[in-house]
Formats: sequence, C-alpha cells, structure tokens
Amino acid sequence: MARTFTDHLRARARTAGPDPLITYYDLGSGERTELSGVSFLNWVDKTSNWLLDEYTLDPGDVVRMALADAHPGHWVTLIWHAAIWQVGATVLIGDPVSIGAQGPAAGPSMTVLGPDWASADRSGAGAWVACALHPLGLGFAQRLPDDVVDYALEVRTQPDQHVPAPVRPDSRAWLQQGRHLSQAELVVAASGGPPARRLVQPTEAWQGALEGLLRPVLTGGSAVIVVGADEAAPDRLDRIIETERVG
Repeated sequence: MARTFTDHLRARARTAGPDPLITYYDLGSGERTELSGVSFLNWVDKTSNWLLDEYTLDPGDVVRMALADAHPGHWVTLIWHAAIWQVGATVLIGDPVSIGAQGPAAGPSMTVLGPDWASADRSGAGAWVACALHPLGLGFAQRLPDDVVDYALEVRTQPDQHVPAPVRPDSRAWLQQGRHLSQAELVVAASGGPPARRLVQPTEAWQGALEGLLRPVLTGGSAVIVVGADEAAPDRLDRIIETERVG
C-alpha cells in the first residue's frame, strides 16, 4: 500500500512514466522545461543518492530550503522536496529561529540556495548548496567558494536509480511557521480531485509544493507551472494555456 509521497511518485513512474508530470515556463527568460514521471524520478534519485553518499543525511535531519522561498515553483526546487522526503528528512521553510521550540533543536543539516547564493548569510552551521537553475540543469559558469557546493555539478555524476529505505509515515516532512506536516499528512493534503492538467502560478513555497508536485502525483494529473507572467503580456499566458491544453 502506498503510504508516503515517495510510494506514489514511484508508482506514477511505473504506470505512466513517459507522460508529462511537470512542464515549467519562465516567461522572463523564455525557458520551457518538461519532465516526465521517469525523468523527474531520475533527478530525485540522483539527488537522494548524493544526499546519502556525500552528506549521510539521516531520517529526521532538516534541510532548509531557502531556494523554495525565492523560487517556489521551479522544477529544481520540486526535485529537492521529493528527494528530501525520499530519504526521510524534513523540508524547512523560513528562518529556523522563527519556528520556535517545535523546530529542529540543532539547526538544519544543510541549506539549499538559488542563483543569489552570494547575498545569503552563511554564518550558520551545516552544509551550503547552491543551485544555478540553468534550463539544461547545468551548474554555475564560475567556480563557487569552497564553503558552497554547486548542486548541478555534483549531482549529475550520481546513479539514475535509488533504492529507498522505508520511511515512517508519521515522520516529519514539512516544517514551516504555522504548517507542520508528516509524511502521511503530505499525502492527505494533496489527495482527491480528478487527474487534470492544471495551470500553476506559485507565489510561495507551500503552494508550489502542493500544486506543482504533490497534487499532480497524488491525483494522476500534471502541472504546467508558469512564472514571470505579467499584465504586459497576457496573450503569452493565454497561448500557453491553449498549447498545453490546460484544463
């Protein structure tokens, strides 16, 4: 029986692997990236292997996803969420101090940043990882400082397949001020509804995770994620809705 999001994601890759799962548009850069269930899971497995092999991330460890605050719907952000859950760790959104007593006692094991890594305060403990968010999944053009790891550069050498260890459904999966969810509660939050192809324009981390990843996987649908849309070019969004057959 599928009990966690990882169970459902792997079942989706087995039963409808070639079908689109996430189609990502950035209207500012012109990027369009499409990931099938299989290709998305390959990225998740690579990331999971890397987290375990290089950082020995344990169940219950906390990963601060600063990347999700700045880029809540990016396909790389969603890969990170799924990989963190697959190894049994916790996604932390926001400042650990603001979470209070219910947050991680020892702070996050890792912080994941985006292209704006240079402006981040890296005075805290744990590993620091930066994601270039290149349309082709490439790393940064320039070498990063020794205390910041280039995610794309490191993860591409990992195996495409991962054999996940069992994860307790009651283990903590999402930690945010006002929203604490277990692995099982992720599934409950996204269950229900028809398998539709939905338009998603995320503005914050939980919305991006729920509508861009959890709901498409749990309902058997898919997400067309669009960022950078503005009133100056409403026709571009209309064309995407028509071309992608968004319901």
